[in-house]
Amino acid sequence: MKVLSFLPLLMRQSCLYPSRLTSALVRATALELVILAGHLLIYPTGMTPERRLPTAPPGPGHEAGPENGPETAGDRQSPGHPDSPGHPDTPHATLPATGTTTALPARSLDRPPVVLLHGFIDNRSVFVLLRRSLARHGWRHLESLNYSPLTCDIRTAAELLDRHVEEICARTGHTEVDIVGHSLGGLIARYYVQRLGGDRRVRTLVTLGTPHGGTAAAPLAGAHPIVRQMRSDSPLIEELRRPAPGCRTRFISFWSELDRVMLPVKTACVDHPDLDAQNVRVTGIGHLALPVHPAVAAAIRQALESDDTVIGTQGASSVA
Repeated sequence: MKVLSFLPLLMRQSCLYPSRLTSALVRATALELVILAGHLLIYPTGMTPERRLPTAPPGPGHEAGPENGPETAGDRQSPGHPDSPGHPDTPHATLPATGTTTALPARSLDRPPVVLLHGFIDNRSVFVLLRRSLARHGWRHLESLNYSPLTCDIRTAAELLDRHVEEICARTGHTEVDIVGHSLGGLIARYYVQRLGGDRRVRTLVTLGTPHGGTAAAPLAGAHPIVRQMRSDSPLIEELRRPAPGCRTRFISFWSELDRVMLPVKTACVDHPDLDAQNVRVTGIGHLALPVHPAVAAAIRQALESDDTVIGTQGASSVA
């Protein structure tokens, strides 16, 4: 699992810089360890692909909810630091505390499918809590995708995502999807949107702790091709810095000032003049907490509700 290689780095940095070991960092580190332990327990439940149940057309008066929520069965098998904006043209906010398929007609009031894409050496189990939160609040079409842990190229993973999205649109009758990507998953989705024409399908891309500008964390893991592609000087990151005129996808990027996997932490912000992007600062939690914290889940729901919502309020506050 991806965090194991980063834990020694986190501990080493804390020991070398005791003056930075604030109470907030101590709490965030403790929470990360608790989340890691819980995720290790449910990790095996997410190793297999989801079983897709038939999608029935919604009847009159249908209201989605936990009892008739998403059409997949994955969850039913599972237990259940700078303050300045990154780019002058990029809105910036702070998260406040608190086989054969058959196309079906999509209802105008039905929300687009949400595709959940995990991070490096992880699987769909990381989204158990977020998925349930979305289902409880009315999202019917939820898809948690796994890509192979042997994947060595972000471009290849983005091409696979393209095929998955096309299949989802054909099966559900929707012409657009929303994507939520954690860490590497967000980078794969961004490459798909920005370089492979995925903006024709992706309405909103939400990223959680994604190294949009490349990360310097875990230097010893650089032998892995995927990790090398996540460096700030990699050809892939340079591709994402190229012009992207007319990109139709809206980007919402959540970044945490206590994220020890993103070095520097603002690398998790989308900084591109051609992209419609909002960067949402999260305080008080680390990298692993981003896809499971209830306040982040509430903000993700808000981001997916409309095309023009502004998340949170200006000024710093804590989710912990």
